[in-house]
Amino acid sequence: MKTENLLLDTCAVIWISQDEPIAETAVEAISKVPQSGTLSVSVMTAWEMGMLVSKGRLPSTKSPDRWFDEFVEAAAVEVEGVTPRILVAASYLPGAAHSDPMDRILIATARERDLTIVTRDRAILAYAAQGHVRAIAC
Repeated sequence: MKTENLLLDTCAVIWISQDEPIAETAVEAISKVPQSGTLSVSVMTAWEMGMLVSKGRLPSTKSPDRWFDEFVEAAAVEVEGVTPRILVAASYLPGAAHSDPMDRILIATARERDLTIVTRDRAILAYAAQGHVRAIAC
């Protein structure tokens, strides 16, 4: 059985890295990845982490770049880059798409790379319910 290839949203990365509980369905999906799928994080998560720390919305004893690098290594995730194709695709998402530019880039990345987003973001989950992207609530 093929496991889905997953893309962790920034909120999922934060919860997982801080050992906070996540939904059982997300735990199960993530635990199956080493057998036959990939676990990824967008390079945009590094930017979002930097913004959250710089605005004081996420306390951290580490610099955001160090935190991101350590998470990538510890979780053995692949970093998904952003290409011009993804950026353009983020501008033309079908349906009632998310208004946040970073989330639009995340959605476009998932659509372009055939990934399932692991997130708590209600707007992304609602967009997935429309059938435009796959998502697992965490």
